[in-house]
Amino acid sequence: MPQQGIPVWLVTGCSTGFGRELAKLVLERGWCAVVTARQPQKIQDLTAGTDGRGLALKLDVTDSAQVAKAVKKAEATFGKIDVLVNNAGFGYMAAVEEGEDDEVRAMFETNFFGLVDVTRAVLPGMRQRRSGHIVNISSIGGFVGFPSSGYYNATKFAVEGLSEALAKEVEPLGIKVVIVEPGPFRTDWAGRSLKQTRNGIEDYAKTAGTRRQAISSGSGKQLGDPVCAAKAMIEVVQSSNPPLRLVLGRMALETARSKLELLRQDFNAWEKTSLGADFPAAQAAK
Repeated sequence: MPQQGIPVWLVTGCSTGFGRELAKLVLERGWCAVVTARQPQKIQDLTAGTDGRGLALKLDVTDSAQVAKAVKKAEATFGKIDVLVNNAGFGYMAAVEEGEDDEVRAMFETNFFGLVDVTRAVLPGMRQRRSGHIVNISSIGGFVGFPSSGYYNATKFAVEGLSEALAKEVEPLGIKVVIVEPGPFRTDWAGRSLKQTRNGIEDYAKTAGTRRQAISSGSGKQLGDPVCAAKAMIEVVQSSNPPLRLVLGRMALETARSKLELLRQDFNAWEKTSLGADFPAAQAAK
């Protein structure tokens, strides 16, 4: 077992993208990493030659038995899990009316319920030690909705709501939660991993259809660098005062700021109506 002071990271979805780059950086820094993927043969190279600091495990986050087994194995091997990074997930693009139930439910099982299961499996050990970090990979699509991404947005909005509540629950226990909101990055998200509706409707061609085409054609050309994103996540975990939300990439930051301004405008424009919904006594008290 590695020395007690070495941090132990567990990262889901490490075959490509953020998960793979993050696992590489963690191990390069001399730390311990539990590297997981549905197809473990794709991650064996990450843990080779790491003197026991790397552990490659098969993990489909939608399989609760695999989740429990992986966490138990990680804790038995390293004695603890200091940082959990819930990265496993994929996208599905369809206008809301075009959505196919099987695809939508499968995405929720991975992006949301899988994240929940892994988090709940890791929390008892973190609570016992009164320390830990939970990093949930959301998306700028977890803060702003886009045409053709409504169902994907819904999974990430759910992750954000859960994470906000979790952060308030575990902060007194010494556990920190960070929500990561990347914009477009050169990962496999918009490439082979992306699923699209089979039920296109012509009336949505100029909205959802146009965006689906743009996402697919832009794959591999995005401005975001996954290595820089992984470094940013490590920086945040090492910070003494990490943010609840970490926005990654210029496009994501600009989009988030635009939404904040729109929210401010709407709240101010309809303030009187909002306050008028209280009982008269409550309004008079204000």
